[in-house]
Amino acid sequence: MKTMLGLLQSSTRFDANLSEWGGSLLSLAIRFFVGAQFLRSGLAKVGDWGNTLMLFREEYAVPLLPPGFAAVLGAAGELVFPILLFVGLVSRPAALGLFFVNLVAVISYSKLFAFECPAAINDHFYWGALLLVLMAFGPGRFSLDHVLSQRRD
Repeated sequence: MKTMLGLLQSSTRFDANLSEWGGSLLSLAIRFFVGAQFLRSGLAKVGDWGNTLMLFREEYAVPLLPPGFAAVLGAAGELVFPILLFVGLVSRPAALGLFFVNLVAVISYSKLFAFECPAAINDHFYWGALLLVLMAFGPGRFSLDHVLSQRRD
């Protein structure tokens, strides 16, 4: 029995550090991975604004918003929120904002569910799940949020 307790204590000796630093590295990777997906989309939108407006008028059915306004909000969200995630500033609200952008994209583009390749909709589900992880666990040590919270304390 003592041997089992000794093994357990040995195996859990580094749990706190592993959770703190490993979780922070994982949060950093998630912030950059998901942020990059949305930033690329936002840059594509502003890179061909005429096409973006046409898509919002003819393809996307954003509820309750005029197409031009929806295009501006979508592009702004895809450009601003990822940058906030990259630096880890107001990370939870930024993740919530991107979660909402992602949700509106799924709701407003019904063709996502009709594609033969399920990767189109699955990507949105994965991004949404990763954003929920960021909202639940925060940005970790490698963020301005952490630096600012240390200064406040």
